[in-house]
Amino acid sequence: MERLQWKEGLIAQRNAALHAAPVPVPATLDDATTLEFHPVRATGVFLNDHELYLNAQNAHGDAGVDIVTPLRLDDGRTLMVNRGFVPTARQSPATRAIGNSYGKVAVTGLLRVVQIDQRSSFTPPNEPARNSWFFIDLPAMAKAAGIDTVLPFYLDADATPNAGGFPVGGQTITDLPNDHLQYAITWYALAAALVAIYIRFAVMRRHGEKP
Repeated sequence: MERLQWKEGLIAQRNAALHAAPVPVPATLDDATTLEFHPVRATGVFLNDHELYLNAQNAHGDAGVDIVTPLRLDDGRTLMVNRGFVPTARQSPATRAIGNSYGKVAVTGLLRVVQIDQRSSFTPPNEPARNSWFFIDLPAMAKAAGIDTVLPFYLDADATPNAGGFPVGGQTITDLPNDHLQYAITWYALAAALVAIYIRFAVMRRHGEKP
C-alpha cells in the first residue's frame, strides 16, 4: 500500500509536468532534472546534415527510426532533439527533404534526462559507425555527429506536424504503469486463504480428523 501511494504521487507529479506551460531550455542539468517531462520551448537552427537514427517502433508496431537532430540554440549551445518517428522507407533524408527546415525554427517538446539504468540487458549495443542507435547516449551521439559538446539532456518534440508529414513527433511514452493495487489485493487474498486453511486445519485437529 505504501508503494501504491508512492506510485500515485509519481503519476500526479508526471501529469502536472505534462500539462504545465512551456518554459525555456534550462541552463544546467540540475535544473533539467526538476523539469523532467515538462514542456520546453527551444529556438535555433537544426543541423540536419548531422541527424542520427534511433531504432524505434511507432504505436502501431511499425518498424523505423526516431530522427535525433542537433539543434544549435540561439545562445550557441547545442541541444539534441528527438524530432519523431519515420518508417524505414523514409529513413533517408532525401525521401522527406521537405520536412527538414534549414532556417530558424521553434520547437516545443518534453524535456528528457538520460537515465543511467535505461538500458536493459536485452538492449543491443549502439553502433556509432553505422549511425544505428538503440538507446540515447548523448556524448557518443555528439561525437558521432561531429559536435564538440551538447547539453546533458534532450528534447522529445511534440506532435506539431512537420512539412510533408515526417518525422512524426509526440512519440514519448508518458504513462506510468500502476499495478500496486492489484498486487495488494492479490497478497491480501493469499493471506486470507492461508488463514482459512489454518483455521480448517486447526478445527480438523481439534475434532481428531486427519488433515
